[in-house]
Amino acid sequence: MIQRRLMLLAVVIFVAATGSGCGYNTLTTKHENVKAKWANVETQLQRRSDLLNNLIETAKLAGVQEQEVFGKIAEARSRLLNATQQAPAGEGGDKTPEQKQAVIDAANSFGGTVGRLLVLQEAYPELRSNQNFLKAQDEVVGTENRIAVSRKDYNDAIQDYNTTMKSFPTVISAKLYGFKEEPYFKADPAATTVPKIDSGSLRQNQPPAPAPSK
Repeated sequence: MIQRRLMLLAVVIFVAATGSGCGYNTLTTKHENVKAKWANVETQLQRRSDLLNNLIETAKLAGVQEQEVFGKIAEARSRLLNATQQAPAGEGGDKTPEQKQAVIDAANSFGGTVGRLLVLQEAYPELRSNQNFLKAQDEVVGTENRIAVSRKDYNDAIQDYNTTMKSFPTVISAKLYGFKEEPYFKADPAATTVPKIDSGSLRQNQPPAPAPSK
């Protein structure tokens, strides 16, 4: 009787150990996929940041003086860069879920500034004929599409990983080896709304244009 119990216990331990090992391999594979998809998201966010900065410089060269808009864009861009360039604090050179959430929040804030810059064409018609501005604008629009695709790919990988991590018996491996739930990339609904810029009110505090020479 005791011998049978010992054999049964040995079988249970063997099955648990084997299942745990398989669960670890599965979670590792899926988590590596999440890391790869996240890297693609950060690459596209960096591209957006660089292109938007080029748009700002082109607008300034064209004589656009909307400093309030430029200031808000610069502030949001700085926040995004600080979040994306923060040294990974997770295992294996990966950002922690908290760090990724900080990037997501900063990206949503920065994304809302894209429309603020593009809408300046309404106040400055010369930008509509500025080839450098128009080219960079087209690339920004294309990058927004790339970000949307990268975000979907990342969220699909997150759904696969999180679902597996919470399922039995893989959940045992997740707790045993310290796998954590990863955050979805949820866009801020407000970021999809094109802002209305009253160029007249933005210029209220600017010095009057010099009087033409006689």
